[in-house]
Amino acid sequence: MDHGQTTEKPAAGSPGANRHVQDVIRRAEHELRQLMEERAEVTKRIGTVKQTIVGLANLFGDGILDAALSDLVDRKSGSRQPGITRACRGVLMQARRPMSAREVCDEIQRTVPALLARHKDPMATINTILSRLVEYGEATVSSGDRGQRAWLWSADREHKSSTLNGERSGPSE
Repeated sequence: MDHGQTTEKPAAGSPGANRHVQDVIRRAEHELRQLMEERAEVTKRIGTVKQTIVGLANLFGDGILDAALSDLVDRKSGSRQPGITRACRGVLMQARRPMSAREVCDEIQRTVPALLARHKDPMATINTILSRLVEYGEATVSSGDRGQRAWLWSADREHKSSTLNGERSGPSE
């Protein structure tokens, strides 16, 4: 290497250095956004596959699942009390309309008060879980009557929107 030659490298404060850094940041941001979108899609797919497995276990009995698969879909046998996430799912599935986090919390408090007893801030817990159910593709969130957020089980939303569009999902409707 000839010590007389210098590699041209912009000084830290020069416009060329800033442009290079901005280019790197733009590319990193693009990759981060893409990865986050991919994560959301994978999370939705995981939720769908879990629901399929749980549905089959409901139809054919838990005996069709081995212990490892039962653990993967959070379907452990025994006297374990169902978790708060499962309770939120149940409340949304049974709801005939979108529900606020307060309504979901009140319903869980009414039906399974022990679940919320150990939580310092049950509303924060419920809000977090409902937001995760949206991420998983299991629920949707919209603006309620008074501007507050309201959640609806996704299957209900799909059913109601297809019914509103004049489609019928079966002969019994």
